[in-house]
Amino acid sequence: MFKQIFEIFKSDSLYEQALLECHEMLDIDLEMFNASIDSLRNANTVDIDIYSMDKKINEFERDVRRKVMTHLAIGGREDIGSGLILVSVVIDIERIGDYTKNIYDLSQSYTQKLDGGEVEDQLKQVELHTKDLFIDTIDSFKNQDIDKARSIMHTYKDKISNQSDHILMEIVKNKYPDMDANKATAISLYSRYLKRVAAHSKNLISSIVNPFERIGYGEK
Repeated sequence: MFKQIFEIFKSDSLYEQALLECHEMLDIDLEMFNASIDSLRNANTVDIDIYSMDKKINEFERDVRRKVMTHLAIGGREDIGSGLILVSVVIDIERIGDYTKNIYDLSQSYTQKLDGGEVEDQLKQVELHTKDLFIDTIDSFKNQDIDKARSIMHTYKDKISNQSDHILMEIVKNKYPDMDANKATAISLYSRYLKRVAAHSKNLISSIVNPFERIGYGEK
């Protein structure tokens, strides 16, 4: 669906600006994401200002909304669908930034290098699949690559969502009694934050192949 109106966006100055701002937001999200994970998993000091970058993403979101509203106020009804899709997309991009900031906040509270211990192999897989999904999402979105979007849409449930839930439930059930409470809490939160980043990545992908009403759901 998004690809079908992509040329409309590029042909209108306000929509083109808004779309390019979405691209820039995704680039900022990715830089924050990589730095936050490094801080948590390796106890490294980041050389970027995560909080300023998060504020920049929020400013971009408001600006995209303003541009869409301005365009619709002076445009025709035929542009309503494209405007709704763009507003939906920018929400997911902003939420990825929020959950990335949550990972960084966690690294500031859990100041040790976070090792998953008994669940490290599972946690590492969730982490890697989330990174891959997010990077592929950015590429698919920027290039409006429907085939690539379709190929990665199914990554979320089996490789990320289910695995994240399994880690959390096993910790809650006290399957690892030797794991101290601080580490168990940090692993649980990290696993859940990764799942949410992946979920919003999936939503973003779905906008490429689905009509507006099915954004966030599988393709029919």
